[in-house]
Amino acid sequence: MKIELLKTFIDVSHTLHIRMSAQNLHLTQAAVSSRIKQLEDELGVLLFDRSNKRLKLTAEGDKLVKHANDMMAMWHKLKQEVGVTDSDGSQLFLGAMMSIWDMVLHDWLQKLHRNIDDVHLYTHTYSSVELRKRVLNRILDIGFLFEPPYTDEIISKKLCTVPLVLVSTDPIKQVTDIDNFVMVDYGDTINSAFLHHFGKDLSPIHHMSQPNTAMSFILEAGGTAYLPRQMCFTQLRKQQLYLVPNTPTFQRDIHAIYLANSHKRELIEDSLMLFPYSIR
Repeated sequence: MKIELLKTFIDVSHTLHIRMSAQNLHLTQAAVSSRIKQLEDELGVLLFDRSNKRLKLTAEGDKLVKHANDMMAMWHKLKQEVGVTDSDGSQLFLGAMMSIWDMVLHDWLQKLHRNIDDVHLYTHTYSSVELRKRVLNRILDIGFLFEPPYTDEIISKKLCTVPLVLVSTDPIKQVTDIDNFVMVDYGDTINSAFLHHFGKDLSPIHHMSQPNTAMSFILEAGGTAYLPRQMCFTQLRKQQLYLVPNTPTFQRDIHAIYLANSHKRELIEDSLMLFPYSIR
C-alpha cells in the first residue's frame, strides 16, 4: 500500500469533499478520486458512501481512519529518524498531556537541550489513552501522564510530585466567598479528591485543560483556580494572586512511560535523569 493513498484518504476523510481535498493536496479531482478507488480496490471494501452529494465514511472507512493516522505518524517518524542518521544525531519523540507540558516539561526540554549533545526533539500533545497507544506502537519514545498503565511491556517512572494550591486574584477568607472558580483538569484522581473534599460547596464556572491558560484567564478576568505552586510562585510573591486559606493542597504525581525493549532505552533513561524527583 502506497503512503500517498493513505495521505489522500486521510485528507478526504476530514473534508468529505473531493474538490477541497484536491486543493489541499495540489492534485486534480480525478487524481484524488483515482487514489481513493485504488485504495478501496486494494482493501476490497468501500471507504466512502457516495450516494449523496456529500461523501460519508462507511463503517470500514471509519475503522481505517484510526489505523491510517497511526501509520502516517509512524511513517513520519521513520523519515525523521533516517533523515538525521548522517548527522550522527539521536532523536527523541516525546508526547504528553496538555496540562503536563505547562506544569513541568518546558524547563526539562531546556535541560535536555543543554546537557545531551546531538539530540533532536519532536514533541506532541495527546490524551492519556493516545499516549499509551503510541508508546506501545513505537510512535513515541516517551509519554508523560498522570496515571500510568500497568503492563510488562512498559516501564513507568515517577518523575516528580507537583503541589496544586488554590489561589485567587483577591484575598478570600473562606471558600464560600468564591464566585468565579475555574476547574483545571489534572486527571481523574485529583477530580475525585476535589469532589470528595468540596462537594457542592465549590462549583466551577469554567473548565480548562491547561493550568497556564487558567492562570492567564483569572489574572485578566478575576477568579480562583487550583494551580501548580511553582507556576504561580511569582504572582503570589507580587500579590497578584493569594492563597485561599484552610483549603487542601493536592499532590499530583507525573510519570514517564517508555517501552522496556526500546532500542533507545539508555538515551531515554539519561534524559529522565535530568528531572528533579519532586517540585515544591
